[in-house]
Amino acid sequence: MRAYQIFAAMTPERCEEVFGKIAKQSPATFTQAVYASAAAMKARPQFLVKQPFPKRAAAVRRALARVASNGVAEEMLAVYFLECENKVLVEWLDGLGIAHEEGTLKEDAPPQPEDAKLREAIASFRGDDSDLDRLLLLQAFAAQSAVDWPILDEVLDAAEGSA
Repeated sequence: MRAYQIFAAMTPERCEEVFGKIAKQSPATFTQAVYASAAAMKARPQFLVKQPFPKRAAAVRRALARVASNGVAEEMLAVYFLECENKVLVEWLDGLGIAHEEGTLKEDAPPQPEDAKLREAIASFRGDDSDLDRLLLLQAFAAQSAVDWPILDEVLDAAEGSA
């Protein structure tokens, strides 16, 4: 799944929650997403900026759910985990033994861990699936253009098929 597909599959309520956290922790990033959404909608940015937050979030979600917005969608997911849910990101990276600095990878394209280690780490990290950020993190991590981990994709695809 690519980043734009993550936003396309996300419920409007969940997306509003994610964007609410981004708007609070990184307002400049959310404002950029609003302006990009206005451009995609061929609307004046000020029109969208003046809308109530739920309408702005819905417009951003629609814009990020387009193939052409994949890069921006990937960036929004990165900001969400680096700025808003860093603890979850750090837990995932530490669990795999991936070198990072407060969630920022030290390598551009980390190699996939051994099959068994990765499967175990995914199962342990996901837990009982009650924390939506854990699944979102795995999806966002797999969606990064720098991450080519077929086992992670396979596990996530199987989880989607059973959901």
